[in-house]
Amino acid sequence: MPRTDKINYYLDIAQTVAERSTCLRKAYGAIIVKNDSIIATGYNGAPRGRKNCSDIGYCMRDRLNIPRGERYELCRSVHAEANAIIAAPRDQMIGATLYMACVLPDSDELVSGTNSCMMCKRTIINAGIETVVVRDTKTEYRIIPVSDWIENDDSLTGIFGY
Repeated sequence: MPRTDKINYYLDIAQTVAERSTCLRKAYGAIIVKNDSIIATGYNGAPRGRKNCSDIGYCMRDRLNIPRGERYELCRSVHAEANAIIAAPRDQMIGATLYMACVLPDSDELVSGTNSCMMCKRTIINAGIETVVVRDTKTEYRIIPVSDWIENDDSLTGIFGY
């Protein structure tokens, strides 16, 4: 069996973390890694103690036909990136890499072309994370320098979604 390269190894772990997601739309998993050590993991789901969409059986944003990337105040979930950041000590996030994978909950099919929303981008920037790696296929991924999000501030464009 060929050895998995290190980036896909971490993306495999992020994809496994996504299996804990309680979102009915998309399951995200994220891990923060620094110096080859996993600092924290996170998946998208309701805040601790609140019922998840998977528990109540519906997504409010779906019921209201809200497009992806809009009206997050109506979403029950804390995003995977935010949950990983909440669980990690700040000093260990500075210069770290966040690995992220997204799958469709009903088929476990990987979703290519995903990205962090504007709110998570701001959180990642403030956490001091240096790089984000997003899985597109089982072996393909994108490496995004967080400095690109600082220089190309998409919050000024007026374009919503991700």
